[in-house]
Amino acid sequence: MAEQDQARYYASRQYLLPADQAETKRLNEQHLIVVKAFENRLSLAPLTLHTGDKVLESAAGSGIWALNFARENSANGIEVEIECIDISFKQFPNTFSPHLHFSVHSVVNLPREWSNMFSYVHQRLVIFAMNDSLWRSAINELLRVLQPGGWIELVEFETKRFHWGIGPSSDKLYSLTDKLYAEKGIIKNVSDYLCTLLTEVGFVNVHCETREVPVGGFAKQVRNGYTGEHCGEVCMVMKELLVEGGDSGGVTAEEFDGLVQGAVREWNDSTEVYVKYYMIFAQKAMAS
Repeated sequence: MAEQDQARYYASRQYLLPADQAETKRLNEQHLIVVKAFENRLSLAPLTLHTGDKVLESAAGSGIWALNFARENSANGIEVEIECIDISFKQFPNTFSPHLHFSVHSVVNLPREWSNMFSYVHQRLVIFAMNDSLWRSAINELLRVLQPGGWIELVEFETKRFHWGIGPSSDKLYSLTDKLYAEKGIIKNVSDYLCTLLTEVGFVNVHCETREVPVGGFAKQVRNGYTGEHCGEVCMVMKELLVEGGDSGGVTAEEFDGLVQGAVREWNDSTEVYVKYYMIFAQKAMAS
């Protein structure tokens, strides 16, 4: 975890994770793991896309999902135009298809001219940036920019129970992160929350699919999932918030390092640790 000793770039105080090249590498690895967990499918929504249709990828990061989605559709003779947005340009790729467009925008304040523009909206793993107010703003904005009959798809993971506290170090680490999530207003029961919110703002045909992604020894056993070290890296990038003097501090920096190292060992020695992911999709009602 030598990278953690270097200064990291954070695009927002609200978002708990960095937006730099080290994080891009981790997110690209995560992309492969999550897609494999959902049977190698980039989307579960019942899409019927045509050449020229516009797709919005919110929280695009490196654009890896959009690049693969464009390639998959192109292989079927469908050339879609994908607008990829994020709150920072730091992770955007240097080269990409002319059918992809990258821009810096926040999902809570999308351009007014985008109303009813997109046939499909995809957003993945923004839970660490959102509280109730931000989620409500984001979902209403995504509803606005979708065409009637278009689909929204949200991919998130559970923080209510991480299923990773299986020893003294990981139990303590879970306690620290859980306190931080509460202080930041992060929604823990995200699947129930989002399904309810989508219905409240007017979406129809709301569905949620769940998959469990193994961690540590469990991942090694089934040959998919996260190493203990991968999860340890996620904890380390939140170190400043979790140690004494941070937003939710309760341990020293040295104690925190020891907790992460101990947790990594516990995860790698266990076959019971996993992270639960949700793919939630819904349709904008047709205009009456």
